[in-house]
Amino acid sequence: MTQPLRIAFMGSPGIALGVLEALIAAGHQIACVYSQPPRPAGRGQKLTPTPVHAFAEARGLEVRTPKSLKKTQEQDAFAALNLDAAVVVAYGLILPQPILDAPRLGCLNMHASILPRWRGAAPIQRAIMAGDTETGIDAMMMEAGLDTGPVLASVRTPITPEDTAGTLHDRLASLAAELAPRALAGLADGSLKPVPQIEDGMTYAAKITADDQRIDWSKPAADVDCSIRGLAPAPGAWCEADLGQGPVRLKILFSELTNLWNPAPPGTLLDDQLAVACGDGRAVRLLKLQKPGGKPLDARDFLAGTPLKADHQLGSKPSAD
Repeated sequence: MTQPLRIAFMGSPGIALGVLEALIAAGHQIACVYSQPPRPAGRGQKLTPTPVHAFAEARGLEVRTPKSLKKTQEQDAFAALNLDAAVVVAYGLILPQPILDAPRLGCLNMHASILPRWRGAAPIQRAIMAGDTETGIDAMMMEAGLDTGPVLASVRTPITPEDTAGTLHDRLASLAAELAPRALAGLADGSLKPVPQIEDGMTYAAKITADDQRIDWSKPAADVDCSIRGLAPAPGAWCEADLGQGPVRLKILFSELTNLWNPAPPGTLLDDQLAVACGDGRAVRLLKLQKPGGKPLDARDFLAGTPLKADHQLGSKPSAD
């Protein structure tokens, strides 16, 4: 094992927790934890710390939550930590060049894609939504560009037809926790050398928007299925359905492709078991649904309380025409 290093950890959501735990278990000194500022949450809109903030504070680690790292005083405070390295996992703030230059070994980012594919904010969701069959975690040396730095080490995992953004998130979090200590050790002792990214094949993982969430049944069934799974469990794909008291927004949290072939209008239920016609004549079957104000239900439980019969028409995204 490499000598313990003095590290700043920079992360915010739950996917970052395993990496922080792994670095602590490896014996590294966590000089400071940086995370997004607390934000209002819940019915009472109480200021709530990020998962990383809460975890670090509970373990007596210093936590800093600046709104920006562009101010000289924030950069000076970071430099004063006298770091060997910084490890970044879904932090959510841009790191200016003085921050990137401050640690002796640089800043190491654990990015949830196979770079240069899916640079940007939503690589897990976008990989599933695009129908990718593989993704992974890249340990990347950070530079000024958006996820453009050289890659130090990688691990890969398949994306299966049963994966949602939630299941893939959890698997990638585990892989990141395994990779981070190894990548950091290789960086410190020189056994791993950063390899520049090849620009060919670069794609951008834009943030998920409200427009992404509304299901377009006119698309091919495979695309619809990938969109549904790529947005589950949150924020969730949705369509309009008349459940007896007018149209409501029905959230769809899991689906599968079927062998049914029926050139019915897109969005038409083809049977009493929630098979929905799509634009290419094929169909997807809805397996988990959520009514407004309700909890997620498997299809059988949903149909027991809300029967939707064949020929029912589900609302679709309006045509761009």
